[in-house]
Amino acid sequence: MTPSSAMVNWPLLADAVTMGLILLDEGGRVLHWNAWVTRHSGVALAQAQGRPLEEVFPDALPQPFRQAVRNGLQRRLPIVLSNVLHHSPLPLFSRHEHRAGNLRMPQSVTITPVAQPGAHHLCLIQVTDASVVTKRERVLQSRTDKLTREAVVDGLTGVYNRKYFDQKLSAELERAQRSHTPVSLLMLDVDSFKAYNDTYGHPAGDRVLIAIADAVREQVNRATDVLARYGGEEFAAVLPASDKLGAQGIAEKIRRAVEALAIPHAASTVAAYVTVSLGVACHDARSPCTATELLEMADRALYDAKRNGRNQVRWTVSGASPLDSFPSTLR
Repeated sequence: MTPSSAMVNWPLLADAVTMGLILLDEGGRVLHWNAWVTRHSGVALAQAQGRPLEEVFPDALPQPFRQAVRNGLQRRLPIVLSNVLHHSPLPLFSRHEHRAGNLRMPQSVTITPVAQPGAHHLCLIQVTDASVVTKRERVLQSRTDKLTREAVVDGLTGVYNRKYFDQKLSAELERAQRSHTPVSLLMLDVDSFKAYNDTYGHPAGDRVLIAIADAVREQVNRATDVLARYGGEEFAAVLPASDKLGAQGIAEKIRRAVEALAIPHAASTVAAYVTVSLGVACHDARSPCTATELLEMADRALYDAKRNGRNQVRWTVSGASPLDSFPSTLR
């Protein structure tokens, strides 16, 4: 031992580090722990020294942690307990007031066998406060969720965007064909919207789109339904497991819900308030149909609704004859 090493005060150094240090003997009894452990456990070293760790914290140590300590002592296996799988193995608390509610500190734990020449192995338990890491992970996850949401959601109206809609339409159509169930597609266009913007201004037009999106969302409200802003003043909705009658009913409810908003539209060629036209395409599971074909059918039905006076619902069904597919108004 050199003179410099003889002067080192190891307990003082152990108390200076910003982590928990617990030293156990071969029987799992506490030989030493530092001030950090005392501060966060509320148990003084004198109360714990010479006692098994499991006795110091009765009924507080989870079984995986106990087994990890035994493996460290008996099999001399170094073990790292991740914060993800073992969130808070020791009864340690960031603040005194957290003890009453058993709000344990998030922890990262490392168990290291310590060899002693000619003697039994000891076990060193290192505990790190993972609160900062956990908080950082929550922030990163929140940002990731936000970016993920922004990638699929229309920034103005809060409904899904065109990219997500295209993906879901193809997926739902494939699922419908595999399960031999119907699927319907609604296309919605705001009547005389350019004239509205010219008359009231684009900020007012944005508010109209938001109001319409909210009104439509109340009608297209099943967990499996997908409502999206298709572009400009157009919206689209995929309705899985919806046949012609069901989809027509939803479309008519949407038309009436927008009418009920009673948003003044002095420049409309249809009414004194904002209205919408809707086209409905229903896929009959007995006939093949692609996403492009279903979109084209819905678009043709929408065009027919606009050509025949607007503020109405028209429909068509895949695989139908020209006579059967002729759109029908619900008004």
